[in-house]
Amino acid sequence: MRKLEGKIALITGGNSGIGLATAKQFVAEGAYVYITGRRQAELDAAVEAIGKNVTAVQSDVSNLADLDRLFAIIKQEQGHLDIIFANAGGGEIAPLGAITEEHFDKTFNINVKGLLFTVQKALPLLPEGASIILNASTASIKGTPAFSVYSATKAAVRSFARNWTLDLRERKIRVNAISPGVVPTPGYDLLGLNDQQLQEFVDTQASVIPLGRVGKPDEIAKAVVFLASADSSFVNGIELFVDGGMAQI
Repeated sequence: MRKLEGKIALITGGNSGIGLATAKQFVAEGAYVYITGRRQAELDAAVEAIGKNVTAVQSDVSNLADLDRLFAIIKQEQGHLDIIFANAGGGEIAPLGAITEEHFDKTFNINVKGLLFTVQKALPLLPEGASIILNASTASIKGTPAFSVYSATKAAVRSFARNWTLDLRERKIRVNAISPGVVPTPGYDLLGLNDQQLQEFVDTQASVIPLGRVGKPDEIAKAVVFLASADSSFVNGIELFVDGGMAQI
């Protein structure tokens, strides 16, 4: 039997990268998946790539009206949600001294505010025993030049997992964080680096990863499937690093 047979799942930011890879894995394991993203063309391409058992809803997680519309659609069509992968997020490079209010607000609105209200607004749809997975990052515990605002948002995400585990204990809803390491995706385009700079960044990071390489979206997706499924039924409140050992040394 497939690990997520008959489950209803939501993946925010499911139109590319880790979110898209996870949506494909979820469907392969028997789930019906809702994916969100801000750009309709990318959502359409993602639906085609996933192939079946998927609905795309154009939605910006930092827009609470969009979230209300999203959950109204899921409630009407399915009535409940078994799994949430709060994956939508991103960040841009800005060293201390060059951080603007716009940069701060944009990053926190998506990575913290958007994630928080995604989960909170979904609560009425979650049955006992549901699984919530929050996408954090090794950046929350590793220093990275010019990346302090993004790193701070991911530290907040990790804290959410600890606290919500207690808030939802009576409903037996598990909340876990997954922290990917260096996994090149289209989201890296937001860093503001040209192709050569991006490749140099990836190569530099690979040199300090014990496995000697960067990760792939599918490798993160498989770990999310574990946290979403009954295989992790006694796993709660953790931060699962999927980073080739980078944050462990």
